[in-house]
Amino acid sequence: MFLFKGREAHRRSFAKAASWRILGSLDTFVLSWLFTNNVKAAGAIATTEVLTKMVLYYFHERAWSTVGWGIPKE
Repeated sequence: MFLFKGREAHRRSFAKAASWRILGSLDTFVLSWLFTNNVKAAGAIATTEVLTKMVLYYFHERAWSTVGWGIPKE
């Protein structure tokens, strides 16, 4: 895949995206449950956002991997 040639492997970016989404989705689920007082609604909200945010994070991470700003030169 030629998208965003960066300094780290695509698999690493995907693993980071997945682990971050697990944490983020747990947070979304708990907050949704607290606000709605409905476990089913909280689950639906958390499930819906997990896919969209994981994809967005992956592309965000790949795009940032092409930016040299803030990375010391070797």
